[in-house]
Formats: sequence, structure tokens, C-alpha cells
Amino acid sequence: MESAEIRRRWLSFFEERGHTVVPSASLIADDPTLLLVPAGMVPFKPYFLGEVKPPYARATSVQKCVRTPDIEEVGKTTRHGTFFQMCGNFSFGDYFKEGAITLAWELLTSSVADGGYGLDPERLWVTVYLDDDEAEQIWREKIGVPAERIQRLGKKDNYWSMGVPGPCGPCSEINYDRGPEFGVEGGPAVNDERYVEIWNLVFMQFERGPGEGKDDFPILGELPSKNIDTGLGLERLAMILQGVQNMYETDTLRVVMDKATELTGVRYGADHGSDVSLRVVADHIRTSTMLIGDGVTPGNEGRGYVLRRIMRRAIRNMRLLGATEPVVAALVDVVIRTMGEQYPELVTDRKRIETVALAEEAAFLKALKGGTNILDTAVTETKAAGGRVLPGDKAFLLHDTWGFPIDLTLEMASEQGLSVDEDGFRRLMKEQRERAKADAKAKKSGHADLSAYRSVADTSGSTEFTGYTATEGESTVVGLLVDGVPSPAATEGDDVEIVLDRTPFYAEGGGQLADQGRIRLDSGAVVQIRDVQQPVPGVSVHKGTVQVGEVTVGASAYAAIDLTRRRAIARAHSATHLTHQALRDALGPTAAQAGSENSPGRFRFDFGSPAAVPGTVLLDVEQKINEVLARELDVQAEVMSIDEAKKQGAIAEFGEKYGERVRVVTIGDFSKELCGGTHVHNTAQLGLVKLLGESSIGSGVRRIEALVGVDAYSFLAKEHTVVAQLQELVKGRSEELPEKIAGMLGKLKDAEKEIEKFRAEKVLAAAAGLASSAKDVRGTALVTGQVPDGTSADDLRKLVLDVRGRISGDRPVVVALFTTAGGRPLTVIATNEAARARGLKAGDLVRTAAKTLGGGGGGKPDLAQGGGQNPEAIGDAVAAVERLVAETA
Repeated sequence: MESAEIRRRWLSFFEERGHTVVPSASLIADDPTLLLVPAGMVPFKPYFLGEVKPPYARATSVQKCVRTPDIEEVGKTTRHGTFFQMCGNFSFGDYFKEGAITLAWELLTSSVADGGYGLDPERLWVTVYLDDDEAEQIWREKIGVPAERIQRLGKKDNYWSMGVPGPCGPCSEINYDRGPEFGVEGGPAVNDERYVEIWNLVFMQFERGPGEGKDDFPILGELPSKNIDTGLGLERLAMILQGVQNMYETDTLRVVMDKATELTGVRYGADHGSDVSLRVVADHIRTSTMLIGDGVTPGNEGRGYVLRRIMRRAIRNMRLLGATEPVVAALVDVVIRTMGEQYPELVTDRKRIETVALAEEAAFLKALKGGTNILDTAVTETKAAGGRVLPGDKAFLLHDTWGFPIDLTLEMASEQGLSVDEDGFRRLMKEQRERAKADAKAKKSGHADLSAYRSVADTSGSTEFTGYTATEGESTVVGLLVDGVPSPAATEGDDVEIVLDRTPFYAEGGGQLADQGRIRLDSGAVVQIRDVQQPVPGVSVHKGTVQVGEVTVGASAYAAIDLTRRRAIARAHSATHLTHQALRDALGPTAAQAGSENSPGRFRFDFGSPAAVPGTVLLDVEQKINEVLARELDVQAEVMSIDEAKKQGAIAEFGEKYGERVRVVTIGDFSKELCGGTHVHNTAQLGLVKLLGESSIGSGVRRIEALVGVDAYSFLAKEHTVVAQLQELVKGRSEELPEKIAGMLGKLKDAEKEIEKFRAEKVLAAAAGLASSAKDVRGTALVTGQVPDGTSADDLRKLVLDVRGRISGDRPVVVALFTTAGGRPLTVIATNEAARARGLKAGDLVRTAAKTLGGGGGGKPDLAQGGGQNPEAIGDAVAAVERLVAETA
């Protein structure tokens, strides 16, 4: 049974039994404590935590997930992978243990003809929590599983929680016996390789307190409403239903390995080392494709770094397998064709995905070349110092800066006769991981900070936003925090966070900055609001300072936004929509939005593009935007179902989470986007849009910055003034300026070349005199001296070589010249073959001179260069060189 069919049967089975089918959420987690979605229940987390009331009693999904903690183990074993699909069914206060167990057994054991998976009941084993007698009884009496195939396990294995105070409960896992060829019998308690877990049923019935680890926390009591959260690993079930040994041999991964085999000529199963590489490629390319499909772009931080890391591991492993040409295009193509049936958006966004992936491959191949140069230098330095071990910090630098995995560094160092300080490297890696873990732990502690906001939400419900139609209005203070702590009152000078039952203030979101303004209380108190956020869904928190009087919970208030600021932001937001559409018209659908910020009078817009946008295209985009303004198109907003919005062709932003009902903003016949922000009523209100330019902010992502309205006019007015001044200076019309200024710059460049030529000739003219001044030091011709200050390193090098060439090659020659450039001393030293035969090497001489100058240097035995900090020590450096020549010659 193919993976796509497993997925289809799952959703169909539960939909027929009253579950709402919830599409997979983006891999970009809508949770500040997570970079990526690591589990199927994550999109339902607000419902389980009580932050939001679930819109359905039963739900089912097949959720895309990515986990990377054990990324180094991927490929080494057949059990580790980064991307997987988690099939889940969920109950929010509806059915509980008996319902979940019955549904699971029915789907697994029903025949294929009846819509099930057709597993043999005799090969299914069950585990329950130690004291969960209720679950054990249901399995034994209701389902009919023999007592000998039901095992009880402890808290570490069969108890679930989120790792923080909140809901928790016992688990019951269903395991499949793969047969004696996979190990000894005895059930999952004895051998989890043979008895592989396929489905985990979590019974959320208790509330836990704080504690560390999987089993060190107190149980505080029962939950008022009991929930069900289950998860079945699609890849594991596919492994069983397709009769293969491991997940890498299932349909969606094996085809990627087959393509890698085709590209490299390396057969899977022939060698353990190459098998590891093939598995890494298959897993990482699939994960990369799915991440890019959900809007992640390679970068050096956060989820962008995760993507970059796994892509580079895949590309490097293809290199180890023998690939010499770019390979990502062919591999990504296989993933899209294989996974596209389950996730059609991969097919729709193929061009964008391929563009981002190919750009990252090109960047890494270039980095691979640069990193190789760094490694070569480190190897040379290590050997020159008499070492045989490459320092751990060099290996870490290659890993952290150039993306070199340690095994690649080990291999390349070994080829040059060196080992690597692996202990030092791993110590630095451990320190880096510990810092990352500390950061993650600090983020997770944010759960505790949200309790006050959740309490307000539980007591008073969500904040009603009135800002689409009103800019001020009456409300009531339903929550108050002072310095982050709930308080009944606040006085003048206090920094406060205020929650109102209704508000015209827009909370920052969707790229739009928050409103500012004032809240006045009936008591006469005034609070200046500087920011508005939504720390928990639906609750707007107004952050500000009490200017006058006392603020109390329950007080009547009058909230009014800064209307000038709101209008300026609205103009910017509408301009962003126009820019998005104009770019897509010019560049195609690959120019999808990757982020934005709408602030008063200006905006920035990030979009996908493999290369810089030509200036002529940018001008066309700007003209098109301003032509739309002149058309005076109405801007309208309408709430509709997500399906209806898609049918109408509304554009959705990558990474944004949308509910069943969405707000669609339409600008005439030009633009239609899903958006919760505020906008103008007509494009004429924008006045003018000026695009300032575009630049790269990451691999495959560009950024446009622009001005709107009065800000755009002010910018153009200043530019007009500058143009007028230039016209006066060059005595020409505005359209003549480029040509005239280019001519002036050309003449200036020619003059600089003439000056440089004259200076170089003057320096080189001294060569004959220097050569004739050579001193005989124990049979070696030694030329030392200081040339005029300001001589460039290039000219000094030419002079040294010229002087060396003027002295007979039959006798040993050493030329050591010095100068001062930019206030710092510089030296270049050259030797001929006869001098090197006596042990006089330019590199050794330069290091001696540079040390005297307070710096360093190096190079080859025949030519080397160095510098320092103290130009007054040049005389001492000359003497040091002369002494070393005398001692060595």
C-alpha cells in the first residue's frame, strides 16, 4: 500500500466517524518556543492548554513534522530521520479511552477491502501505563487482546506531558511484531526493534506540576475535561504494509536513493559507508524540499540554519558518493513527483522550491571551495610548526563558518598526512549545543509568563477588535499587569500592560506594526500606549505608561488611537499588497512574499528571487504601482471560508496560520490577498509610492524598501534639490548628468592611473642603486633598506623581485626591503635558489622581521611578506634580518 493511500484511508476513516479533517499546518511552528513543528499535536496545542476553545469536538489530521536533535545519527541507523508524517485523531472532551482504543483497533485490523489496513491482530502487542487498569481492561475485555500480549511500562515509556506544567496522562502504545528475524521474542518491553511501535494513544486526564525530565514531576489532579491525542507514524506503517526492512526502503524515500544511485553509480547495499550516505541524501533532500515548500529559506539562524545544515549534509554526501556536478535539481524533482500527490502545493510551488534549492547548492559549492582553501592554510601552518594534528578550533571554524562536517575535515586532513583534534572539536561543539539548549530552555520558560494572560482570556474571553471601522471607543479594563505581574491597580509612572474587553488598537501581526495612542479612564487617569501585542491568541495587551492618575481593573475607559500614525501605516500596508502583485506580474509566482514590515510612511517587502531584480524591472514595477493609484481603485475586505478564498485566487503568505474563516482584502481588479491588517479605502489615498531599491537578505530572498505618501514626496523633493545642485556644478541639463558625471569620473580614473604609473616607475628606478649596494655577508649578497613611505605592498614586491633579478644568480642573494603604508610598517623579503640551498628561506626571515615590528607574516621559501604595528622599529628589523643571515649562511 503506497504512502499516499495510507494517508487517504486514515483521513477517510475518521471523517466517516464524525471527525473534522484538519489540513496539515505549516512546518513553521506558530509557537515562540518551537522553530519547526516536531509532533502531530502541535497545531492543537492551544486547545489542549485551554488557550482557545476548540471549534470541533473531534478532529483528524496528517501533520508534517521535522525533528533534528539526532541529525548526526541520520543514515547511520535505519530508524533516525528528520521528516515524518504523523497521523492523528483528537477528541476534545468527547470520546475517551474506550473510544480511542476501539477506533484504533478497527482501522488497523479491518480488511483492506473494508477501508482498513488489514494488519493481522495476532501480531499486535499493546503496552499500557503501570497503574492504568482501565485501559488494560478495555484492551483485554472489549477488544479481546490476550493478557500475555499486554505489557505494563513505567512513566518514562508510557506517560505523556508537554514538558511543562499542564495537561498530561498515561499512554497506550500499539506495537507490531515483525517476526523472529528481527530479534528475540518477549514483546516491546524486551525488544523494540522486533516489536515496533506504530500507534500511540495519549489519554489526557491529569494536570502536572513543574519538574525535570520525563518522569520527575507531580500529578496535581484530574482535568475537568478529558482529551484524546493519538499519533501513528505514517512511515512506520508504510514499512510494514510495503513489506520492507526499514523506512528508507519505503516508496517515498527509496525513489530518492535510487536517483542518487543513478547520479553517482553507487549501488545501495554494496557498502555500509555508501549506504549511510545514500540514506542521508534521501532523508535530507526530502526534508529540505518540504521545508522550502512551507516557506523556509536557508540562513544562518533559526529554522533557516536547520535547512542550510541538512541541505549541505545532503550535498556533501553526494560528493562523497562521487558526484562532481550539481545534483539538487534532479533529487528535488523526484521528491516533488513522489510527495506531490499528498501535498499538491509542492507541485504548484515547484519553480520557487527549485530556485531556492539550486541557489543554496551553488552557494555551498562555492563555500566548499573557500573552506578547502582555509583547510589548506591550516594544514600548512600545522606542518610548519612541526605538528601532526590539526587543532580542534580549526575544525570547528570549518564546521561553523564554512559548513564543513567533521568527517569531511577528517578525510581531507588525512589525505595530507594529518589527524584532527576530534576531542577539541567535540568540546567546542558541545559548548555550542549547551548554549543552544540553554536558549531553548529559556524560551520554554515563557509558558509560565503566559498564565496571567490565559487567566484573563478564561475570565473575560477574547478582546473584540473594533479597529476596522472605528479609531476610538468605550471599553472596560479587564486585565492589568505592572512590571509583568498581575495587579489590581497602577499609579502614575508605572509601566503597565492593559487588557480591554474591546479595542480599536491593532495588535502587531502580519507584518503590520501596532497602533499607538491613549487610553483615558473615567477617573481621569491617562495611559500613553506605545505597543500592542497578542501573547496568547485573541487577547490584545496594550503596553504603555500611566501618565496621570490611577488605573484599576474593572474601570471604564475610552481608547483612542493615534489616527495620523494609523493612516500612514494603512497606506504602507496597502502599498505592500500592490508591490506584491506587481512583482508577481513581472517575475512570476516565484516572487512570493517571504515577510514584510509596514510602518508609518514606509514599508519593506521580502520575496523569493534567485537573483537581483534588474533596475529596469524595478522601475516598471514602481510605474505599475503608481498607475494603479491613479486608477482610484476601491479597497474592500470580506470574511469568507478558506476554501472560498482559495477558489477566488487570494494569495496567502508563507508561514502564516489561517483558520477556517479568513479575511480577504481586494484592491479593485488588481490584487486579492488573505490579510488581517488595516488598509486605505481607495488607492488614491496612497498618493505616491517610491521604491528605494532592493537587496539580498539571504539565499533566494530579496528585500524591497519603499516610501509611501508624504514620505515618498519628501524623498523625491530632496532628490530634486540634489539634481539641481549637480546641474549647476556641471553646467548641464538633468538628462545630461549621467553622461557628464561619467565623463568626469573617467578622466579622474585616468589621472589616478597616470599617477600610479609615475609612482611605480619612481620606485622601480631605485632597483639598480639598491642592487649595487648589496653587502657580502659570509658569501651571501644581502640587500636591505627602506623605500619611501606610501609604497604599496604590490610595488614593494615588484621592487624586491627586480633587485633580486639584477644580482648574479650564481651567488646566494637575499633582498629585504621595508616601507610604511597607512602608518604601519611593511616588509617583503625574497631569496634565490642558491640562498635557499644554504637554509635562507624568505618565510623564516619575514617572521623574524615581523616579530621585531610587532606583527606577523609568512609566505613561501622564495618570497614572503609581513607587517607590524611599530614603524619606528624598522631599523631594528633590518638588523635582525642581517643577524639571521649571518648566522644561517
